[in-house]
Amino acid sequence: MSAQVQPFVVNTSPLIHLAEADLQQLLADAAPGIWVPEPVAQEIRAYGKQDPTARALATAPWLEERPVPAAPSPQILAWDLGAGESAVLELAQAFPGSTAVIEDLAGRRCAEALGIPLRGTVGLVLAAKQAGRLSAARSVLERLRDSGMYLSDEVLQRALSLVGE
Repeated sequence: MSAQVQPFVVNTSPLIHLAEADLQQLLADAAPGIWVPEPVAQEIRAYGKQDPTARALATAPWLEERPVPAAPSPQILAWDLGAGESAVLELAQAFPGSTAVIEDLAGRRCAEALGIPLRGTVGLVLAAKQAGRLSAARSVLERLRDSGMYLSDEVLQRALSLVGE
C-alpha cells in the first residue's frame, strides 16, 4: 500500500512571484493539490481583479481555497506571524505530510521547528529542474528576479550549484 501524497499549502508571496513571472505552472506541477488557505485568498483578492495573482486564483482550477482549522495552534500563535503564514502553517499542520510553501523567514523557522515540510519559490524551481520538468533553472530564476522577486546573486549562485548549473 503506497502512502497518499499530500498537497502543497501556499502563501501569498510565492503565488505573487510565480504569477508576476507567468510561472504558475511550476506550482501546478509540483504536487497533486495546491491549497490556498482562506486568509491568503482574501489577501490576494484584495489586490483587485486585474492583478495577475488574483486572476490566477479566480481561474486556475488547481488552486483550491481551503478553510483553516477553527482553533489556532498555540505553537504557531507563539511565533506571532502574519495571518497568511499562520494560516498556511495551521493548514499544513492539520494535514500531516503537507508541504508549506512560504518565503517569510520567521514562517520558515516556525515550520522547521514544528517539523512541517517546507518549500520556497526557489525550491520549487530547483525541484522542477531535478525532476526533469525544466531543462535549466537559471533562466527561470532570473525571470522570477526580473519580475520583482528578491534574489541575491549569492543565493542565485548557491541554488544553481545545487542543480549543477
